[in-house]
Amino acid sequence: MGLTKHPKALVLAAFAAVYLIWGSTYLAILLAIKTIPPFFMAGSRFIIAGLMLLIYATLKGERIPDIKSVLKISLAGILMLSVGNALVAWVEQYLPSGLVAILVATVPLWFVVLDKRQWAFHFSNKQIVAGLIVGFAGVILLFASKGSADLFDSKMKIISLCLMLVCTVGWTIGSLYSKYQKVQGSTLMKVAIQMSAAGIVNFIGGFALNEQKDFILQNISRESIGALVYLIVMGSLVAYMAYVWLLSIRPASLVGTYAYVNPVVAVFLGWLIADEHVNTQKIIGLFIVIAGLVIVNLSKEKRAVNTEHTSNKFSSAKNAGSTQIHGKRNS
Repeated sequence: MGLTKHPKALVLAAFAAVYLIWGSTYLAILLAIKTIPPFFMAGSRFIIAGLMLLIYATLKGERIPDIKSVLKISLAGILMLSVGNALVAWVEQYLPSGLVAILVATVPLWFVVLDKRQWAFHFSNKQIVAGLIVGFAGVILLFASKGSADLFDSKMKIISLCLMLVCTVGWTIGSLYSKYQKVQGSTLMKVAIQMSAAGIVNFIGGFALNEQKDFILQNISRESIGALVYLIVMGSLVAYMAYVWLLSIRPASLVGTYAYVNPVVAVFLGWLIADEHVNTQKIIGLFIVIAGLVIVNLSKEKRAVNTEHTSNKFSSAKNAGSTQIHGKRNS
C-alpha cells in the first residue's frame, strides 16, 4: 500500500501507541499489583480483553476456528501471556520495572538463538552473531554495574531473575510455535483466544499460589484499578490494534523498532514516577542491548531486501526466457 493512502497523523499516532503505551505497561503493572495479586491481575486483564476482542470478532462475522486450532492457539497464548507476561507481573514484586523491561528487550535476541529453522542463516551471518554478543554483553553490564549487588541480596530477587529468563524464553517459544503451527482463524480471533486461554490459566496459577489468601476486593486501591483498566484498554486493545494495523501497512522491521523504545520509556517512567534508581552503567547497558538489537535487525532486513531482489531478478529472467521460447514457437 502506498504511503499517501494513510493519513500521516494516524500513522504517527499508531507508532506513538506502540512505542509509549507498551513501554508504559511495566509501570502500570507495578501500580496494579500493589493491591491486586499478580496472577489475579494478569488473569483479569487478559480474560476481559480477550472476551472483548472475541465479541468484536464475532460481531464482524468471523468464525471460531476448529477445536484443534483452538488448542494450538491457546497453547501459544499460555506460553506468551502466562509464562511470558503473568510471570513478569509476579517478578515486578521484587525487581524494578525498568530492569524488567530491559531484560524483556532481549526477546529478539532469543529469537535468533531458539529459531532452529533459521540457524543456518543466523549463525553463518557474522553481523547477527556480533549483534547477539553485543546485546548479551549489555545484559552482563547491567548486573556488573555499581549497586547491582542489591539484586542478589535476597532469595526472592534471585528467584525473580531466574524467572525473567523463563519469561523471555517462554514468550519466544510461544511466538515461534504460533508462527510455525498452521491453524485456522483470523489474527483478531487468534489473539482473542490466546488472551482468553491465558487469562484462565493465570487465574488457576493465582489460586495454586494461594493468592486468594488475605485478598479482599474492598482493599483494592483506585490506583490499582486505574492501572488495570489502562492495561486492558490501552495495553491489550489500543496498542495491539495499532501494532496489527502498522504491520499491514509498514515493513515489519520498522514496526519492530518498538523493542528499542519500550525499555527506554519503561526505565524513564520507573525513575520519574516510581523512584526507581537509575545509574550511568544501567543506562549504558540499556543502550548496548538496544545496539545489539539494531545490529541483528539490520542484518535481517538486509537479507529480506536481497532475497526480494534475487526473487524479482529470477522472475524477470524467467519471464524473459518464456517470452523468447514463445517467440521461437510463433516464428
